[in-house]
Amino acid sequence: MSVNINTVYQTTLSLLNKEQRGYLTPQQFNLFANQAQLDLFEQYFYDINQFGRVSGNSTEYSDMLNILNEKISPFETVSPALSSFGGGLVLPTDLYRLGTVIKDGTIECERLDRKEFLQAAQSPLAAPTDTRPVYIQTPGRIQVYGKNTVSQLNTGITCNYIKKPAIPIWGYNIVFGEALYNAGTSTDFELHPSEETELVIKILELAGIAIEDIQLYQIAAGEELKNTQQEKA
Repeated sequence: MSVNINTVYQTTLSLLNKEQRGYLTPQQFNLFANQAQLDLFEQYFYDINQFGRVSGNSTEYSDMLNILNEKISPFETVSPALSSFGGGLVLPTDLYRLGTVIKDGTIECERLDRKEFLQAAQSPLAAPTDTRPVYIQTPGRIQVYGKNTVSQLNTGITCNYIKKPAIPIWGYNIVFGEALYNAGTSTDFELHPSEETELVIKILELAGIAIEDIQLYQIAAGEELKNTQQEKA
């Protein structure tokens, strides 16, 4: 599932030109497209937290929690065995949210911060073991410990995680001074097809800031707010 980037690009430019709001360059569009995608993607996690606290409904296609999980599920990934480097196990470069850390395919590792790990290591009852390992997360890495809290566990460690969406790119060639779409160098949005309208609105909102058109920003922001209220009503 994806959203065609040329469709979003042409719709955005059409709306800008219709209102004579100014011109959006391909470079600006690509920057705004990536920001819009990340904004929508991050919002999924806040919305799951919110809708997870309220009762759902029995309608098969309109339960919001199910809809959000469907939108996130294509990004759920299982890593291969993590490799050791620089004092820890290197996390995947496309990681967005870390899920479960797993030892030998079946044993879940408990996450601790540095202080909790020091306290656990000194407690006979809470100390990690090879069948109850723990890990500490640092930027780009994790450190996994079992019974020996001095030496890290460096083999057989995998993780479940949410990967980042690919950066959307509207690729083009310049022909007679005009930018013409090139599908071969383009990357579509990786979001659910239902997000096409939201992507256009968010890009228009960012464009309003870039071309210093407060009215355009207000119109786009108003549409975004209306859609959000409808979803959460």
